[in-house]
Amino acid sequence: MHYLTVSLSHKNSDLALREKFTYTDEEKEACLQRLLESPHISEAIMLATCNRMELYVCCDDISKATSYIMRLLTFKGGVSEEFLRNTAEIVDESSAIHHLFAVASSIDSMVVGETQIAGQLKDAFRFSHERGYSDKRMSRAVSYAFKCAAKVRNLTDISSKPVSVASVAIGQIKEKVKNLHEKKALVIGVGEMSEICLKHLISDGVDTFITNRTRQKAETLANECSAKLYEFGDLDKAVNEFDIIFTATSAPYPIITNDLIEDVDFERFWFDLAIPRDIEVEKRDGISLFVVDDIQEIVDANRSQREQHVRQAHAIIGRSVVEFYEWLDTLNVEPMIKEIYIKAYKSANEETQRAIKKGFIPKEYEKQAQKMAQQAIKRFLHDMTKKMRETSHEAKSDSTAGVMQYILNDEHDNIPDKYKHHLKKD
Repeated sequence: MHYLTVSLSHKNSDLALREKFTYTDEEKEACLQRLLESPHISEAIMLATCNRMELYVCCDDISKATSYIMRLLTFKGGVSEEFLRNTAEIVDESSAIHHLFAVASSIDSMVVGETQIAGQLKDAFRFSHERGYSDKRMSRAVSYAFKCAAKVRNLTDISSKPVSVASVAIGQIKEKVKNLHEKKALVIGVGEMSEICLKHLISDGVDTFITNRTRQKAETLANECSAKLYEFGDLDKAVNEFDIIFTATSAPYPIITNDLIEDVDFERFWFDLAIPRDIEVEKRDGISLFVVDDIQEIVDANRSQREQHVRQAHAIIGRSVVEFYEWLDTLNVEPMIKEIYIKAYKSANEETQRAIKKGFIPKEYEKQAQKMAQQAIKRFLHDMTKKMRETSHEAKSDSTAGVMQYILNDEHDNIPDKYKHHLKKD
């Protein structure tokens, strides 16, 4: 079984292309279902954020699985397969695992060290796993990815000053808007980015309102952040009332368009961090519109400042990938079964020699005694090892293998290191 990743992200795709590959929850599930209809794909996860759309799959044939995925994405995005193959990052095996670990560790993010991606990856895995589209192989990879991310956080300073796309957008606001505390701002949406922006604006003394299509969600967040509530039905008035508008909704179509805009006597600053975009207007005087890709300069500066930490993180990720594959090797029960028999036969031979030395068995019966002991061992171990082989194909195989590794992992034995349990105790 192989790991395969197909990625369209801020690194290889512009905003217009990424907008073609946005999915509602219903569309995500439909896509995952279609993926598993391929006879070559057994598990799949979709990670969709404002900066990336990625598919992580387990497959038995990389080439055929890739072709199948390309056909699905071609149909979704309305672009050619050749264009997709030339644009997307398509990696397999250890490179796919390295990519996953880099994403989890936030060094593949637009804003290096940002704090949102871990939660987004967890949500993506949970979404897939709860619906039966991913199982133990993907669970192993994602679980190890978070262990790797924890090492990166603990051993580098890459997240010493937590940032996010939303916090970078707030930085842009502070640079562009004079006398910020005198302005009036509206946050549209109740996601994590909206919450971050809301808290920043309020802490900077900005008169801040929040609105959302679902009033109850907006009201809850407004109470938590001490913001004011604004009626979503009055959005047509808001575009001509507020100095600052920050929007990050999951609407499948623009919620602010040209027909809503009126001339006003103040300058407006709009930040659209939604994919697909929430704001679709023609360029005009008095309105400064910023989208996700407009923060690239700050992103580049952020990466430059953290370059040393990024190099350290890459080294940690590289070692983690090697450890992950070594750990997968330890989950193979056959080497463990072999070692069980070797240890058992060794004990039988030692007991035979002891019995002969004590005079319990005549020396001339040594071979017969050893054979009898070995046959007894085979009979005793038969049902046990049969069960081990059966459970190796079940979801609980990891725990079974872990127990057997612990039993076999004796500091005085001669078991090869690659068959021993590699996960360190806390």
